[in-house]
Amino acid sequence: MSEVELRQEMVRVCRTMNERGLNQGSSGNLSARVSGGMLITPSAVPYEELGPGDLLRLDLEGRVLEGAARPSTEWRIHAAILEARPEAGAVLHAHPPFCTALACLRLAIPAFHYMVAVAGGDSIRCAPYATFGSPALAAGVRAALEERTACLLANHGMVALAASPSGALELATEVETLAAQYGRALQIGTPAILTAAEMADVRKAFRDYRS
Repeated sequence: MSEVELRQEMVRVCRTMNERGLNQGSSGNLSARVSGGMLITPSAVPYEELGPGDLLRLDLEGRVLEGAARPSTEWRIHAAILEARPEAGAVLHAHPPFCTALACLRLAIPAFHYMVAVAGGDSIRCAPYATFGSPALAAGVRAALEERTACLLANHGMVALAASPSGALELATEVETLAAQYGRALQIGTPAILTAAEMADVRKAFRDYRS
C-alpha cells in the first residue's frame, strides 16, 4: 500500500484498538515499517483526535525525520523489534486488561489452549520489568519475542508484531482473549498444559492451513 494508505490504516487500527477495549485513552502505541525507519504514533494524543498527518517518521535510532509532535515514549521497543525482525511490518503495544493483569503477576501464558500457538510457540512469554521507554525494556521485549510474535510486559502490558497494522491488531485481540481465558481458568483450578509434541502438531496444522 502507499504511505497515505498506510497512515490511514494506522489511524483506523489505533481507534479500533480502543473500541475493542485493548487500550484506553492515549496509552499504547503503533508503528509501521517504512523506507528509512518507521511511522509511529505521537505521545499523549487521544486516538479519536489522531489524524494521518500526526504520525511521525523516525529512523531506527529514534531521530525524527518528519513530524512536529513528540514520538511515543516507547519508540525504542518498536525500533528494536523492527531491527531484529525483518518480517515485521508493524508493531502494536497496548495495555489490555487481561494481558496486563497476568503481566502484573509476571505470568507467561502457557499452552493451556492450542491457540497459544498463534503467537508462534508453546507459550506467550512475559518480558522482565523495566522502566517504560527505557533501553532495558526494549531489550527485554526483544528477547521475549525470540521465535514469538507476541509477549507480555511485566507490570505493564503487551506487544504484538505482524506484517501489517491490521494483522498486529488481530493478533493482539487473540492474545487478549487467551489471557482472559487463562485468567478465568486459574480461578477455577490448575489448567492442563498441552505437551511440546501436541503444540508442534498445532503449529504444523497452522502452517498447512495457511499455505
